[in-house]
Amino acid sequence: MTVTRFGFLSALVAVLAPVALGAQAAAIQPTPRTADGKPDLTGVYQASTRRGPWDFEAPGGEPGQPAGRSTAVNASTRDAIPFQDWAREKAQEYLNRRSVDDPTTFCIPQPSPRITPVGLFPIEFVQTKDKVVVMYEYFNVFRSIPIGRPLPDDIEAAYLGNSVARWDGDTLLVEASQFKEGGWVTNGAFTSDALRVTERFTRVDRDQINYEALIEDPKVFTKPWTIRTTLMLREDVRVREYVCNENNLDADRYREFLKRPSLFTRTPPK
Repeated sequence: MTVTRFGFLSALVAVLAPVALGAQAAAIQPTPRTADGKPDLTGVYQASTRRGPWDFEAPGGEPGQPAGRSTAVNASTRDAIPFQDWAREKAQEYLNRRSVDDPTTFCIPQPSPRITPVGLFPIEFVQTKDKVVVMYEYFNVFRSIPIGRPLPDDIEAAYLGNSVARWDGDTLLVEASQFKEGGWVTNGAFTSDALRVTERFTRVDRDQINYEALIEDPKVFTKPWTIRTTLMLREDVRVREYVCNENNLDADRYREFLKRPSLFTRTPPK
């Protein structure tokens, strides 16, 4: 019997495909756990959908991320932003001004979830029984989050807010509040001092953490809304120093915009 080249290739694919699929499935390993049985989040991660080595083309529209790729491979998704009418007008003004009002222009750190899915900057988790420390290369900032303990009485409003955590099954649930006014949770989505963010970190296997953030701000939005992303383990990557102010020309270029009124000059309706 004569076997054509096409027939041979088809047969070869039929033989190798199950092997390849099996190898891919075998590559997914179980979630590491601590001595007390909790998922261990410890490691360095990148916002991406790809397993394995660093994704140099991680897509997105946030600072530090290249644009132009298909959103089908984007690690992040979000609900439609439910702005109040006055806030939608303000957000549109920001877009019309090409986001020159963006606090990151002036090197001001932004609340998670904005700094979490910035794909070109890694995130490191260091977990103990009593706390999780999250270190962000972007803006060179960190969060020290106690687990199972309340916040102290003497805390102050902060750009990253103040956070406490507890375990909800295999998910680390983090509640952040007491933010400084004016942070952006995503591009153009400014917030007030009433912002609350409930984050869920679920390490579904050795390589992947599913991240979800529920955003509530009754002064700006009509209802809560959600941002989601996936964080992929990057074993050969470390968090390095990032200094936003070094060689930053944006503040000089936009000096005139520094004279702009406060975000809340227009009083929202009661």
